[in-house]
Amino acid sequence: MVGGVLMVVAISAFIVVHEAGHYWAARATGMKATEFFLGFGPRLWSFRRGETEFGVKALMFGGYVRIAGMTIGERIDPADAGRAYRDQPFWKKSVVVLSGVTLNLLTAFLLLFGLFWYSGAAELTTAVERVSPEISPGVPSPAAVAGVLDGDVMTAIDGVAVDGWEQAVQLIMSRPGETVALEVIRDGRLRSLTVTLGSFHPQTGEAVGFLGVSPEARRVSIGPVTAAGRALTAEWAIISGALDAISRIVRPGSLLELGGVLAGQSDVPEEIRPVSPIGLVRIGTQASEVGIGNLIFILAVVNVTLALFNSVPLYPLDGGHFAVALYEKVTGRRVDHRNLVPIAAVVILFMLFLGLVAIILDIVNPLTL
Repeated sequence: MVGGVLMVVAISAFIVVHEAGHYWAARATGMKATEFFLGFGPRLWSFRRGETEFGVKALMFGGYVRIAGMTIGERIDPADAGRAYRDQPFWKKSVVVLSGVTLNLLTAFLLLFGLFWYSGAAELTTAVERVSPEISPGVPSPAAVAGVLDGDVMTAIDGVAVDGWEQAVQLIMSRPGETVALEVIRDGRLRSLTVTLGSFHPQTGEAVGFLGVSPEARRVSIGPVTAAGRALTAEWAIISGALDAISRIVRPGSLLELGGVLAGQSDVPEEIRPVSPIGLVRIGTQASEVGIGNLIFILAVVNVTLALFNSVPLYPLDGGHFAVALYEKVTGRRVDHRNLVPIAAVVILFMLFLGLVAIILDIVNPLTL
């Protein structure tokens, strides 16, 4: 339950962070921001500070910042001449429309950086966590035959001292079918065991040896530079995965399957399944029960997903605004925003379609971790 509440608060905070990027960028570039709201629809609560009204609306499915001259058909007060979005140079428009995406990606990085720096890294040791009893039905593993036990610490293989799991694996793999002396520490005492290593042939390459044990892992501290590198690598992996998921969802065949949900179908492949805030709350609850690190990682995924979704170059998403500004910069021609109304309508209808499908699925066929 705590994880679910935290997920609700976090998603709301990420939306606010995204919109705050637009707001701060507008203020910094001299544009006029008239509204900053979490949610859509009827106002629940608001207050005014300076020229901007801040508040919360009834439908908590996003948020927005209203910048003068950014809405189709909007009339600009003569007193605000020069402060409207549509009158700004390309670089200012780009800063404003891309700032929300940038802050979401930065937030994801900071979450991952904090997670890796705090939790450290997993390091495999030469301590045996588990001995595999069999390699196939009725065929014991080489370790089981030799009498290796859970908790033994390997110190040498055939006279070669080992100080890490990778070195132990290399030594074992290089001696397929050979009988070797395995030195281990058990109950504080050094013991020597005779092991005939197994041998298997990968589809490509020469035979390799195996013992039949799995190692214990321990957590080791890492510095901020290493943590930052791991965070960047992890974020790039999340971005790649999210882009792949988006590409699968928008395929015609996938959209037909999702459309079937509106007709009562609930069995949709997980690789094309959208998730609503209801599903995210459930996932957050489950993740927090497994460990806070899992929840933080999911929060990073949510931020990346928000950034990528808003980056799609279709009006009225942030990426669509950027595409229009780029077109105007390259061609030198002003776009009549009234011509963008059909595109905006289709995009909004598509978003409503995905949202409705996601809500239905999260109610009738909940996701589980």
